[in-house]
Amino acid sequence: MPSGPTGAMRQLEDHKRPRDAGLVLLYAEEYQSLPAGYLLPEQGVVVVGRGEGVDISLNVAAVSRRHATLVLERGRALLRDTGSTNGTFVDGVRIGELELEAGMEVRIGDAFFKYVEEEASCYICHRLDGSMMPGARRRAPADTALIGGFQMDRIASELAQVASSELSVMILGESGTGKEVAASELHRRSGRRGLLCAVNCAAIPANLIESELFGYKRGAFSGAERDKPGIIRTAHEGTLLLDEIGDMPLEAQAKLLRVIQTKEVLPLGASTPERVNVRIVSATHRDLERLQREGKFREDLYARLNEHQVQLPPLRDRKEDILPLTRAFLQRYGQPQAELGFRFVLALLSYDWPYNVRELEACIKRSLTLSEGAVLAPEHLPHAVAEAARNPAERSERERPEATPPEPPRPGPPTREELCQLLTEHKGNVAAVGREYGKARMQVHRWMKLHGIEVENYRE
Repeated sequence: MPSGPTGAMRQLEDHKRPRDAGLVLLYAEEYQSLPAGYLLPEQGVVVVGRGEGVDISLNVAAVSRRHATLVLERGRALLRDTGSTNGTFVDGVRIGELELEAGMEVRIGDAFFKYVEEEASCYICHRLDGSMMPGARRRAPADTALIGGFQMDRIASELAQVASSELSVMILGESGTGKEVAASELHRRSGRRGLLCAVNCAAIPANLIESELFGYKRGAFSGAERDKPGIIRTAHEGTLLLDEIGDMPLEAQAKLLRVIQTKEVLPLGASTPERVNVRIVSATHRDLERLQREGKFREDLYARLNEHQVQLPPLRDRKEDILPLTRAFLQRYGQPQAELGFRFVLALLSYDWPYNVRELEACIKRSLTLSEGAVLAPEHLPHAVAEAARNPAERSERERPEATPPEPPRPGPPTREELCQLLTEHKGNVAAVGREYGKARMQVHRWMKLHGIEVENYRE
């Protein structure tokens, strides 16, 4: 296996291997002099360390000369610490030897990676500073508002492809993942002459949602002193974003379906419908298929709204975007030169961001205020984010009352029923569920993904 500055990294044109696994760089202070990641062979032993004579050479602080090895065989990747001074960590926990799973976060010295089992050659085309590796180019237009690496580049390209069509688009994703930004991208590239009008179906009382959507005529009800066009009519020749569509009452769903079918809207108190030309984009964090089974969401409306579907990943699944997003927020709030301390970035990478990009933005805004634009450090972070950088086992012990003896972690991974019960008991608090099993939050998220569980359904 070749050695040198790129170590186990294969040539970018070698994209057709049956297995495309690798380590994607999340952060190192020296990231500008490092590759964006390293492709891994299908089998063999990869030595990771500092200097020459290793397969992946990391000239990064706290990396030992021969720090760790990766044993690759039959689709498995076994990470083994080889007596390093500063240790090898997976999902924040120091390990001696561990079989890696897709999405696990690996810290070797002061370099942070994400292990991916597929499309690693695509991930590592994107550098943390926003540039591309030599010979690679972005799929999406250069002026996209979606910030990030491979995953967001692919989504932005997909949005650009369907923007000018008449397809109704459904955008799925947890709260704070950027659904409204994606809808704005669709509208901006659509060429439609009208406005982008957004309505949050969860924020409007059920008895008012019809008048807000469809409008009303003067005298339609007590207090209707003049005509109101309604948001659908306001979006004529433009785009209507129905945010949190899963919270729309059934009666309003039926009337919305009629608008889509007839391209006409009938305001409350009117006898004559009005023609509308509107492109509908819907967004939700809810499981609409489950709501259909429960009779809470119309199947025929779902079919009309779901002509094209876009899934936005949670921030915990795209931590390679945390540094680019942070830089973008520094720019947005007028302090692009603010310095990011190492432990500050460590905390950002260690936290699982339950409220996603929106929470990260609020965190950076707060940190800039407290630091007065100097070096951003852990003390400028919210307590929960700063705490995430500590070992999960250490956090678990410190959070217990001193008089309470520590309980042994539960054995083995939970069944779906056990996991649902714990999420119910802890009101969707993933960290609390992780403490029950002595596991990091990311492992609980993997279990939920395996069982098809949406944490949003358990949060109050």
